Amino acid sequence: MKAVSVQGLRKSYGDFEAVKGISFEVNEGSFFAFLGPNGAGKSTTISILCSLLNYDSGTVEMFGKDPSDARAEIGVVFQDHMLDDRLTVRENIALRGQMYGLSGQALKDAVDKVLKLTDAEEFADRKYGMLSGGQKRRVDIARALVHDPKMIILDEPTAGLDPQSRTSLWRTVFDLNRNTGLTVFLTTHYMEEASDADDIVIIDHGEIVAQGTSDELKEKYCTDYIRAIPKDRQTFVDRLSSEDIVFTDDKGIITIPIKDTISSIDILNRLRDDLESFEVRTGTLDEAFIKITGGVEDE
Repeated sequence: MKAVSVQGLRKSYGDFEAVKGISFEVNEGSFFAFLGPNGAGKSTTISILCSLLNYDSGTVEMFGKDPSDARAEIGVVFQDHMLDDRLTVRENIALRGQMYGLSGQALKDAVDKVLKLTDAEEFADRKYGMLSGGQKRRVDIARALVHDPKMIILDEPTAGLDPQSRTSLWRTVFDLNRNTGLTVFLTTHYMEEASDADDIVIIDHGEIVAQGTSDELKEKYCTDYIRAIPKDRQTFVDRLSSEDIVFTDDKGIITIPIKDTISSIDILNRLRDDLESFEVRTGTLDEAFIKITGGVEDE
């Protein structure tokens, strides 16, 4: 079964068409990344999937159901923290579990389970308002999982976190996906967080402009290259020109685009006596994103 099936989805705000007939699917148990610049239509699409917003036309199904009938199948972690600062972590999660009809031992077991899954047991009895940003995010995810959903939607889950907290939190999310079969639907400003996704969809100006795995997008939209520091700049530049090797020169650092990393071997062997140092770089998902959308995301 498809966790998400969107076909021909359209949504307008007055004369502005925010989503322009997009179609995509998310396989159950997969890790799916939904990327795009600010204003591209991501938030509108997610609001529709969460049944928070009506749409104009098209079809949307979550696990074969209308989004309004599939609320128990999904958990959502929004950009902003949604829990009560005055309650403890355990109290916050238990309160959310009660909203889904859990009570007694079943509620206690569900709370204990998600605290363990998200490595939040250590601060379970601390007030939510006293936690660090990374700890709060773990609790937000635990809250979204307490009713045992089939899919979790993460809307910019690591925004504002320090690199260590981001890495730790993301390891938890990845483990949940791979070890429990939880479907993960991610939006993020950090392209590296999407690099391990099973499928990536990039939306821009309300339309899907690219789709594939990280490797597929990099292969299609990026260029590998050699960055070289020559022993003598002018001699090196003259050598490249004489051999019709395409290059750019930025303050003595020479960049040579190559078809793939294997192609660097022949070029480097030919130029090795003139090189002070070099590195071979592959394209990144950030570079692919910029080429696809024509710009960078605003933080």
